[in-house]
Amino acid sequence: MISPNMHYADLKDSYLFYRIAQKTGAYLREHPGAYLYRMGIGDVTLPLCPAVIAALHRAVDDQADAAGFHGYMPECGAPFLREAIAEHYRKRGIALADDEVFVSSGASDELGDILDLFDRRSSALVMEPAYPAYVDANVMAGRTVIRLPSDESEGFLPEPREEAKADLIYICSPNNPTGAVFSREQLTRWVDFANANGSVILFDAAYEAFIEDDALPRSIFEIGGAETCAIEICSLSKTAGFTGTRLGYTVIPKALKRRGMSFNDMWVRNRTTKTNGVSYIIQKGGAAVFTEEGQEQIRANSRIYKNNAGFLTEALDGLGIRYFGGRNSPYIWMKCPGGMGSWDFFDLLLREIQVVGTPGEGFGACGEGFFRFSTFGSPEDTAEAARRMTSLLAGMP
Repeated sequence: MISPNMHYADLKDSYLFYRIAQKTGAYLREHPGAYLYRMGIGDVTLPLCPAVIAALHRAVDDQADAAGFHGYMPECGAPFLREAIAEHYRKRGIALADDEVFVSSGASDELGDILDLFDRRSSALVMEPAYPAYVDANVMAGRTVIRLPSDESEGFLPEPREEAKADLIYICSPNNPTGAVFSREQLTRWVDFANANGSVILFDAAYEAFIEDDALPRSIFEIGGAETCAIEICSLSKTAGFTGTRLGYTVIPKALKRRGMSFNDMWVRNRTTKTNGVSYIIQKGGAAVFTEEGQEQIRANSRIYKNNAGFLTEALDGLGIRYFGGRNSPYIWMKCPGGMGSWDFFDLLLREIQVVGTPGEGFGACGEGFFRFSTFGSPEDTAEAARRMTSLLAGMP
């Protein structure tokens, strides 16, 4: 009889968004025709920018003509896209070779697939509150997961310490769910810590485009020494609205080696064995993101989401409620008023003002008492949600 991977039995139920769906569904059944202001989901609402749409159309036309037709694409990414991404880094002062960039179908896929590079006996450090998939992907592989809790006293930006020693170190900056961003000095301490202990940092940079403070690093490779201890995983989902078209990239420096093995070489072998590459059409659309025109257009979309954040932060400032994120992140992590639990606060917002967010408890035990809002909704809905929240909470302690 075949033996299943019994580590799946060690997974905790992924109930967060299921429970949210159950609660909102029940409310709508009791209140037919009610409109919900959904500030919880991390999906974008603006369409792909014109430069990308034009490139996608041209790529479709290429596929309709024998002379321009493309079949299987290079497994590690089309040269035109790898070059465009590497040049994007070089313009920001980061020395990067084209073949240190690998094109993927998105950060979520890559965060799971990249674990193929590491022995299952390796340990993984997860800073909580955290994106739940960090934990689950390692549990599925049978790895030891070390949880490093953080709290508001340190701005949800934990420092390296003895109990944080692990083979793999997950860092997400700007962070999902807290919106907190590591400073250059803080990231330097983590890079030094990783190099001193032989660890590898898996740096999730999915939200780097929302950093507007030039003093804050958008890439781990802005930090000296990162090339010998880090892998960066990025996405065009939030940067350029590719949630429905799926495209991302991973940076693995050639200088990153352990026990004589090059992780760059290993990933080439992995991709050429396990994938047939990302479609030509999608990669052409992705390349348009890195043109001057594309960059200008995606920045315009980002400004709309940042304006949404302004509606919410202005409301919280007026209410005197502490929060994190909002300025350099598309997420706002607020402290629940009056000492409320995160699910109690969820029920209050749904019942009284029809606003839906995400309870912090779902991102780890240290998220209890906090609540996450996404700024990816429409400006009209976000402004109305902020107005309703102000009205509801104005009299609360």
